[in-house]
Amino acid sequence: MKSIRILALALSLALSVSLLGGCQKSGNASGSVNSSSPDVSTDASTTILPSDVNVSFLSGPTGVGAAKMMEDHAADPTGWNFSIAATNDEIVPMLNQGTLDIAATATNVAANLYNKTSGKITMLAVNTEGVLYILEKGNSIQSMGDLKGKTIYAPVTAKGANPEFIFNYLLTANEVQPSEVTIEWLTPQEITAKLVSSDSGIALLPVPAATSLLLKDQNVREALDLSAEWDKVSESPLVMGCVVARTEFLQEHPDVVQAFLKEYQASIDYMNDPANLETGADLVAKHGITANAQIAKKAIPQCNLTYLEGSDMRQAVQDYYEVLYQADPASIGGSMPYDSFYYLP
Repeated sequence: MKSIRILALALSLALSVSLLGGCQKSGNASGSVNSSSPDVSTDASTTILPSDVNVSFLSGPTGVGAAKMMEDHAADPTGWNFSIAATNDEIVPMLNQGTLDIAATATNVAANLYNKTSGKITMLAVNTEGVLYILEKGNSIQSMGDLKGKTIYAPVTAKGANPEFIFNYLLTANEVQPSEVTIEWLTPQEITAKLVSSDSGIALLPVPAATSLLLKDQNVREALDLSAEWDKVSESPLVMGCVVARTEFLQEHPDVVQAFLKEYQASIDYMNDPANLETGADLVAKHGITANAQIAKKAIPQCNLTYLEGSDMRQAVQDYYEVLYQADPASIGGSMPYDSFYYLP
């Protein structure tokens, strides 16, 4: 990962001590702590940092919302350290080791971390809803039921992860048993090559891999939006991505977390505004979140960027975890997280 060091700020020792002393803590069932933010500035450009703050976003949709925030601070070499990770597997060990303070992850990964670390991770906000699509070279798939008896190409990174659980849940909800569908687990590059070189084929892909394939072969079409399919069988949104913090960091620096969230939400709003699509696509490519601006421009409207915090976040995520838990308790670390998992300032 390449680090983008940002936000030049003079570190005041006296103020740092004040911030550390001002953290308000309350116990909970898991032994972790949620913090209430003191009445301080909530602008990441003016908040005095305790030291360099390490933040990592995932390439693809969960990183897209941060592009404006990263650009706003890119010219300054100190303070916030932003980086882009290719997979959750890169982020998890750094959170465990304390070398990351804040990070974007898949929602099920966040629950796993919370359960496996006895509450050392806190979910701050949901940043991405559904980004999964069924693409087809052909015209046979009009509904989830039409997938019965078909062979689907799917990315190997989706196996045993959010996409597989979501896909199987939607199949079952449409009276198709997962065993009635054959999945070939491949890399996105292999999936693209198979469809481009064939007269027919079906793939399950997330944005921006789906976007890239659509751009590469105009005979491939978007057959099903799995977010729309989810909405047909669930009252809660499909919440696939989130941003988390180490609980210890949150306890010690609640003002820094509040500053981050305020600016992060503004960045997501900027990237969601159609008027900013051209500029936003350039920023996404510039910061290595997608391969190029052309893919970013087509992908951004399909990223389903959102910002859910507080009780709205908790309700949506708990409903989603219920689905994952019923599919496989291990998908969220074996148990439903306590309320202390959710940042409720």
